[in-house]
Amino acid sequence: MMTASCYVCRSVVRAPPLKSRTAVRCQSAAPPGATSTSKLVLEVKERLAREHPGLPTGRNGRDDDDMVLWFLKDRKFSVDEAVPKLTKAIKWRQEFGVSELSEESVKGLYQTGKAYVHDSLDVYGRPVLVVVAAKHFPSTQDPVENQKLCAYLVEKAVSRLPSGAENILGIFDLRGFRVENGDLQFLKFLIDVFYYYYPKRLGQVLFVDAPFVFQPMWQVVKPLLKSYASLVRFCDAETVRKEYFKEETVPPDFCN
Repeated sequence: MMTASCYVCRSVVRAPPLKSRTAVRCQSAAPPGATSTSKLVLEVKERLAREHPGLPTGRNGRDDDDMVLWFLKDRKFSVDEAVPKLTKAIKWRQEFGVSELSEESVKGLYQTGKAYVHDSLDVYGRPVLVVVAAKHFPSTQDPVENQKLCAYLVEKAVSRLPSGAENILGIFDLRGFRVENGDLQFLKFLIDVFYYYYPKRLGQVLFVDAPFVFQPMWQVVKPLLKSYASLVRFCDAETVRKEYFKEETVPPDFCN
């Protein structure tokens, strides 16, 4: 008889590592030349200064060239589309207090080990964000604190991107997942985080050893992901160890 996790694995098309695919997409979207790109960045900055002068400046602000350029890439270099999306992201960062988040400020949930940024990169040179689903209890854990922990860890992972790297690997350890660990509201928040505030920063998502009880939640979440669903790969712990890490860099939760 087929095991529950195998059933889930075979019911979803496995997506290969997306490093090369992402690179091709970015190249095809780029305008023909650095001069054109610089002009577009300047145009976005001028629009933001004129239309949203109250937005903060500096790192991750309305005059941050790198951030402006990234959102232009995300919107295929359309200024009209990049401006509102970037405005939304900067406002969220300001209202959520992303720059003020620290390990100390999220210590309560961080110490549970439910999520962390792995010390080593994967074999594709990507920072790794690990979520241990069996340690997530939405009925007893403050949802706002969960969101703060999420934002802190995503920011931490993105800050560890090596030069030339563009996205991170997300690993959802679903071993031991039960109904009480399910949290659709949090997953919706996580989807918004990566779509609106950190676009194209998520290179691939691994759902590891998903039990049969996870299947109904996946059927609800998959349509919400839209194109991001292609980033998901269902696999087992051995695949994580052998295909994504060297022996000495395997995350501690996957060493055995």
